[in-house]
This record gives sequence, structure tokens and C-alpha cells, in this order.
Amino acid sequence: MIDLSMNRDNLKRAVDRAREKGIIIPTFAQMQNPDLIPQKIKDQLASVGLWDINPLNLFRITWRNNPVEKGGDGKYGDVNFIEVPSALSGVKARIVILVGKWFPTGCHKVGASFGCLVPRLVTGQFDPTYHKAVWPSTGNYCRGGAYNSALLACNSIAILPAEMSQERFNWLSEVAGEVIATPGCESNVKEIFDKTWELRRTREDVVIFNQFEEMGNPLWHYQVTGKAIYDVIETIRGEKGHFAGACFTSGSAGTMSAGDYLKEKYPDSKLGVGEALQCPTLLNNGFGGHRIEGIGDKHVPWIHNVKNTDMVVAIDDEDSQKLLRLFNEPEGHKYLIEQVGVPADFVEKLPLLGISGIANMLCCIKMAKYYELTENDILATVGTDSAEMYQSRISELSEADGAYTPLMAAADYAEHLRGIRTDTMEELTYETRKRIHNLKYYTWVEQQGKTVEELNAQWYDKDYWTGIHNQMDEIDALIDEFNNATGLL
Repeated sequence: MIDLSMNRDNLKRAVDRAREKGIIIPTFAQMQNPDLIPQKIKDQLASVGLWDINPLNLFRITWRNNPVEKGGDGKYGDVNFIEVPSALSGVKARIVILVGKWFPTGCHKVGASFGCLVPRLVTGQFDPTYHKAVWPSTGNYCRGGAYNSALLACNSIAILPAEMSQERFNWLSEVAGEVIATPGCESNVKEIFDKTWELRRTREDVVIFNQFEEMGNPLWHYQVTGKAIYDVIETIRGEKGHFAGACFTSGSAGTMSAGDYLKEKYPDSKLGVGEALQCPTLLNNGFGGHRIEGIGDKHVPWIHNVKNTDMVVAIDDEDSQKLLRLFNEPEGHKYLIEQVGVPADFVEKLPLLGISGIANMLCCIKMAKYYELTENDILATVGTDSAEMYQSRISELSEADGAYTPLMAAADYAEHLRGIRTDTMEELTYETRKRIHNLKYYTWVEQQGKTVEELNAQWYDKDYWTGIHNQMDEIDALIDEFNNATGLL
């Protein structure tokens, strides 16, 4: 359970700071349904840009934003998503992808970090006049954390691997109070953990928000992402439509809890977890470096409800890299429209997918092929961020491989999209699920201070995960109390 014990002295300082800075905090219910947001806040949002450092943008932490870069007239709509045409996917199943680009910072991780910071803030466990929020991450989470910290008038420290895209570092240098680059690439997560322990030992003013263990992360995705996917499915499925399942690359595993929500709504659906083939920790206890930014590996996240996961799908990082270029180069677009027959209006939307979003789509394609899904079946996933965050990667690929040609587009499409097979994946049994769950011991009990008792509770206690998922109303009540204390509403 998320600790909601109160520190009244810190809470008073947090309320005073919020009143001084004009900060009103949205509830989880408002993120699920922006119709609940007060009209006066919607009116003020009309003049605020999506990425502006303005506390009003806390109310844009939702999948239902007006999909524009600036302003948006304070309006909300349906969930932002795309449906992949069969001409592109090569499978009959319908694949829907929620679009993360229209969150502040251009990534849904701003929601996960909100779910971690706000419960501590409204209970007084985090004092914004003293504490610094530390955001250890493989990229987007620390961006979301630094952004939320700025909106909530909190100091922040962002930690991410040195080999992450330059766009992330450039942006963080302007938003975070401090940026720390740790050695290695996407899968060097332990080095990030080591830095957080160093900060704990040497500084009294830090509060660590580790996305891999903070239960506010899965709570937010269960309640907000899960509900958003459910609403999309119910809107599009029609009389014969059948929700077959969802698949999300692991990362922190926060998004996997959206699958927990969906399996409650659709009990016969399947939930898959993806990872990089170059670092197949879940598939075969493997290790290694990879280039699918946003899904750091070599461990099983503490917040992953492994017992509720049906399949592991490994994606070759070369597939995501090559498709990033196919989906963003003019010659790639031309080939897909003229030679493959992908509708031009959909091809224009392909830059909505970043590297991990492409990997998520490939996971769904592999699941559709494995389960032999039909045109009545629907699979769901998310586009965590967009190609906007990877322009430097596209430039690097161009420098390495040369100008993009029609022949390269044909080769990339044939090998890295239509050539996707049902290899490097495993449908999980009770025993194989338990094998993956047991890997948590080596990271979390031996290294990170968790107990065997709680590790066992995650597996055996049927109320462990539902107890966390059901804390929304209690936290929303605390948020309402906080806002009432500021007097700003």
C-alpha cells in the first residue's frame, strides 16, 4: 500500500507554498474524466502552451487533451489514439495505440511521476521548502518528474544514463535543478540505483522517487491509462469486436498495471510484456545493452504484477531503429503509401510513435500472429512518446547509413515489419511466471532493502495489488483537502 501517513508541519509549509505560487492539484478522477475539472481552470488553460512551466498544466496530465502544441482553448475531447491499418501491420487484428505526445513534456511519464510525488506532497511527507525530489530514470520518467516538480514548486534532481538522447539532456538542463548522468545506456539501471543510494548516504534533503518501486506509478496507470484504453475499446469495438489483450514494453512496468485494469474488465484477455532481445531478462534471465530507449532492463521491476502476465515478447532493437527511420523519412512515407497501400492520412501520423512506441506496436503484431487473431480481435498498447524526442537518433542513423532511398525503405519494411515472426517470445505458465517473479529477489531484497515477506505477499496475497489500485479515492480526498486549505478554488 502507498503510505499515506501525515506530517502536519510539512503539510502546512506545502500548503503555504502552493497558495503563494497559485498551485491547484488535479485529482486522479479529473485525469480520468476532464469534464470534472472546474470551468475556471479550463478557461485559464486557453492561453497556456502544452509544455509551459505553468501549474495549470497539471490539469493536462490526461490522455484526453486537445491534440495541439499550443493553447488548446482549454478544451478536452476523446482519448488520443491511432488504429494501425492492416496494410501496415500485416495482421488482421485491430491494433490501437494511445498517443503520449499530447501530454506536457510529450510523454505519458509525466502521469506516472505525478502519481509518485503528489501523495507525498498532500500528506506532508515531502516538504517543498526543504526536500529535493530525486528522479532516477532511463529518460522520460525523470523528465516528467522534473516537470511536475517545477509545476509544484519543488526542487528536483534528474538521474539518467549518459548515452540517452541529447534531446533529453538539453531539455532537462533548463527544467531540473540538477542533472546527473550515470554510466552506460538504456539497460544500465543498477548504476542509476547506485547513484540514488549514494545520495541517500550523503544528503539529508533528498527524497527518492524510484519509478521501478514507487506504487504511485502503477496506481496512476491502472486508474488513468487503464480507464482510457477501456473507453477506446468500448467506443470502437462494435457488436462483434472482441478485446484480445494488451502488450507493453516493461520499462518501469507501471503501464503493465493498465493491463491489470483491462483484465478485470475483459477476463479472457491476455497481457503481454515486451523487452529488448538484446537484453532478454524476462525471457531467459539474460542481460546486455540495447537501443530501445525507455525500457531499461537487467531486473524485474518491483511494481510489476508478474502473476497477472501471460506472455513475454522480445523485440530486436534493430527493428525499432530501422522503423524509426522508415516512419519519419519522406522516402519511407512515399514507399508506404505508393507501394504498400497504407492510407496517406495514417502515414502522416507515424511520427507520433517514438522508439518504444514502435516496439510496443511490434509486440502487438507478434501477439496477433501467435494467437492467430482475426479482424474481430483488438489489441491495445501505448505510444509512450513521439519521434520528436529522437530527431538526433534519426540524424545519427542518416550519418551512419547515408541518405534514405526507396530501396532502403523497401528493405526496412520487408525485414523489420513484414518479417516479424513469432520467435523470441514465450507464453507463460504458472512456473515460468514464478521464475520471473523470483528474479525480484536479487535486485530488491539483496540490493534495495525490500523484505522477503513483501516479495511473497506480491505473489500469494490476492489483496496486495488490488489494495494499491483502490487507493485512488483516498488520495483524491487528500488532494481535495489540500486544495481547500490553499483557498485557491
